[in-house]
Amino acid sequence: MKLGIVGLPNVGKSTLFNAITNAGVQSANYPFCTIEPNVGVVAVPDKRLDKLAQMYDPEKYTPATIEFVDIAGLVKGASKGEGLGNKFLSNIRECDAIVHVVRCFDNDDIIHVEGCVDPIRDIDTINLELILSDVELIQRRIDKAQKMTKADKKYQAEVDFFKRVEDALNNGKTARSVECDDEEKKLLSEVALLTNKPVIYAANMSESDFESGIENNERLKKVKELADSEGAGVLPICADLEEQIVEMDKEEKEMFLSDMGLNQSGLDRLISECYALLGLISYLTAGKPEVRAWTIKKGTKAPGAAGKIHTDFERGFIRAEVIAYEDLIECGSMAAAKEKGLVRSEGKEYVMKDGDVVLFRFNV
Repeated sequence: MKLGIVGLPNVGKSTLFNAITNAGVQSANYPFCTIEPNVGVVAVPDKRLDKLAQMYDPEKYTPATIEFVDIAGLVKGASKGEGLGNKFLSNIRECDAIVHVVRCFDNDDIIHVEGCVDPIRDIDTINLELILSDVELIQRRIDKAQKMTKADKKYQAEVDFFKRVEDALNNGKTARSVECDDEEKKLLSEVALLTNKPVIYAANMSESDFESGIENNERLKKVKELADSEGAGVLPICADLEEQIVEMDKEEKEMFLSDMGLNQSGLDRLISECYALLGLISYLTAGKPEVRAWTIKKGTKAPGAAGKIHTDFERGFIRAEVIAYEDLIECGSMAAAKEKGLVRSEGKEYVMKDGDVVLFRFNV
């Protein structure tokens, strides 16, 4: 999974990236500090994998990972090449989802490119640039579909649908806000539209907001209203706090989060939000050589999940030996679980569940 972190200059984007990847990327109080996209790969925290590691004492421990890309700050006119515009837009196009950092705090020492803090205006600024870039793409797709109607009238439905998307974009709406049936969703996914990517708004707030209660932050309320209207996610976060947490040991970190009224760090909450937004789950493989988490889409059947390990596993799939993680832990070993009849043999139509511990049988 590849997530692009975007936002206007000086909203806390690179500070957040530094915190969640602990990459020590430069951050400074001026625009375009981030010129090349910085990339950090982060392990997905999974306590289930830790438990399996205790059980098997494996030679190798491999968690799922997420790649975060810190993309250069955007300004008005990016779609026309202003600032680092075109480079910025091409970097977003390669990401699975967008983490859009918006500033919801006041600080006279940190300048804002627009002169004052207004997260809705900032969101509109970036969305407008993405929309303008998408309009060009959708127009090219309409032209292509119109040419194809000369040979086959069935393509007229494509033309009509993409014109509906174009109308939405021209009215300042994102592509993801357009209502689609399953066939139209498939068509839309074939065009690499920036505004069709899933979005989480990371509402960057002050430490005092978390101490006094984030529900009192009026800017956060407005961001939530906007996100609800377009089916996006919202994550209240404090980039400065996350930077502090990075330096702490486990016990100190847990105590600090508890004092702040939080159960998880911002990174853990962000990963959970992203998995939910993208409809992802993890299945697990376990043995002495390795314990490992594998990320798949909800609804993936057993052969498709096996293909994540190796294409031969999918091609020669015979069956999957499956046990629920909770059952395995309760039994204490795979042998004990088999004795109790808790290890199931599943075929090609089995739909994988989050936390399944699996051994695939295949023959090529």
